[in-house]
Amino acid sequence: MSNQLTLIETTDPEADRLAHENRVIDEALHILDRRLFTRGPGLTSPETVASFLKLQLTQQEHEVFGVIFLDAKHRVLAFEILFHGSIDGASVYPRQVVKRSMAHNAAGAIFVHNHPSGCTEPSQADRILTVRLKEALALIEVRVLDHFIVGEGRPLSFAEYGWL
Repeated sequence: MSNQLTLIETTDPEADRLAHENRVIDEALHILDRRLFTRGPGLTSPETVASFLKLQLTQQEHEVFGVIFLDAKHRVLAFEILFHGSIDGASVYPRQVVKRSMAHNAAGAIFVHNHPSGCTEPSQADRILTVRLKEALALIEVRVLDHFIVGEGRPLSFAEYGWL
């Protein structure tokens, strides 16, 4: 009798497809991290930022709020999800955003949050929060470059709509 293990192949095509897609997503995230976090050209356009954020937040089941911290030349210092919420909202505290900005010695910031519903239309609360955060960060000389909402389709950019 042999002590060899026999591998059993799955016959579930859906499981195989999901496993393959997860490997592709992991590889895409690795490539983006390597490109964006090596202090190279970084995030040079709204399209680049939107693609990066779409990959980062699409699979979140609950609303999250994060910040891309940038240096004076708009190169990425770090990306952090700072707040986790429920299916339709997240509490965001300006004090914590200011603290993390200072910890990274950031000169710029890009906000991002997702809408698990898929709708990227900003609420009045989203707009008010953006103004409050922009005012708070201005006190420590951190420039807010954009706020993206990730949902179905292309993420919405506040800057592209002139809302900043």
